[in-house]
Amino acid sequence: MRRVSVIVMNMQWIPAVAVLAVFSQQAAPSQKAAPAQQAAPAQPELPEPIRVDVNLVNVLCSVRDKKGGLIGTLKKDDFTLFEDGKQQEIKYFTRDTDLPLTIGLLVDVSGSQANLIAEERQAAHQFFSQVLRKKDMAFLISFGAESELLQDSTNSLRLLHEGLGRLRLNAGVGGLHPGPVPTAGRPRGTVMFDAVYLAANERLSKEVGRKAIVLITDGDDQGSTLDRAAAIQAAQKADSIVYSIYYVDNRAYMGHGGFARGGDGDLRKMSEETGGRVHHVDRKNTLDQIFKQIQEEMRSQYSIGYTPRDGGSAGGFRQLELRLADKNLKVQARKGYYAAKGLE
Repeated sequence: MRRVSVIVMNMQWIPAVAVLAVFSQQAAPSQKAAPAQQAAPAQPELPEPIRVDVNLVNVLCSVRDKKGGLIGTLKKDDFTLFEDGKQQEIKYFTRDTDLPLTIGLLVDVSGSQANLIAEERQAAHQFFSQVLRKKDMAFLISFGAESELLQDSTNSLRLLHEGLGRLRLNAGVGGLHPGPVPTAGRPRGTVMFDAVYLAANERLSKEVGRKAIVLITDGDDQGSTLDRAAAIQAAQKADSIVYSIYYVDNRAYMGHGGFARGGDGDLRKMSEETGGRVHHVDRKNTLDQIFKQIQEEMRSQYSIGYTPRDGGSAGGFRQLELRLADKNLKVQARKGYYAAKGLE
């Protein structure tokens, strides 16, 4: 949610008779010129502008058919929006794919991902080259025993590619590990929740426009100081969508039946609550193909804006629900947002 200040000026009109009187005095030939030292008439002071705070909530969503294809031809009347069960009036509706986009790419470099880092680096290189446009920005975070910002927000492909070159294995063995999100006295290996929180709270919360976190991991969190709920809350407060890429190296989990301990449950929850979804890397879907799918989805979103009927005067979490007139279609949007505190 964002607060928009609208400035309204109170205009005062000078009577037309007074204007004509001044004109006639200047035009009369028998009128003596006013002394040079005479002060000019005082100009009427304009009143102070009236500032009205409007709480505008923006919801990004994607729509798919039963086969999973993106639908980009819907109109405003095809949507119905509810906040905390109360229908809201949709005031703004667009499918403007040129809105600025900020992407945070989060790459798991823990021990279980050691054999995948090279492929992740190559695929991300191509992803940045294809998705970033002139006004878009991106940053890169790696996470293993610590979360590390490898490249801050930039539009430079060169800097992003150099950041990808710094992706390195970061496996922890417990104890105290300094870093952006430190943890003391606990085993650490994959601080996934801390990394999502860091990306949302420290980077995306300050940005405007469309915002997304692309998370590549096997979903196994070990040693984060924060939990899943805190990561989701940070993403929701930053108005950011989480796209998760579930990528498992079966060789790293031979003692667990070839399956990651965490599974995709946490990823699914983080993505669904923020309006994203989980993608699985497998024989049918390569990492390159998934990056292309995410790119298409980010460029095919609808932007829906409304002002809460209660004016957004109460803070706290608000539940959102988008419904479609066509029941054969499925909408993908965040489940809620955190409203600002009451206006002073």
